[in-house]
Amino acid sequence: QVQLVESGGGVVQAGDSLRLSCTSSGGTFSTYAMAWFRQAPGKEREFVAHINGKSTIIDYANFARGRFTISRDNAKNTGYLQISSLKLEDTAVYFCAAAHGIGKRSRTWYENWGQGTQVTVSS
Repeated sequence: QVQLVESGGGVVQAGDSLRLSCTSSGGTFSTYAMAWFRQAPGKEREFVAHINGKSTIIDYANFARGRFTISRDNAKNTGYLQISSLKLEDTAVYFCAAAHGIGKRSRTWYENWGQGTQVTVSS
């Protein structure tokens, strides 16, 4: 099992950029695929992006293509989600998740989750 802690959220203005971090401990981070999900108020948790351990397989939700960039630094046991040109509809709690394998879009596939970090986009 690996423990995950997200950081980097906050209140930002529309059009700004933000980088979220997901720091892991308790496991060999490079052997885990990592993903980001988000949950807006009153909505289900949705897939944003995933990346495999070697950063050779990356997948994005359709809404995330072009503005979101997932990456990882295994030497730092940390994954990242860069979001540019933030929109009001990006307001959500962002969660990172990890599991052994190459990564999937399904949230049920991930066995390790962080507590989430709130991103609020204001106009």
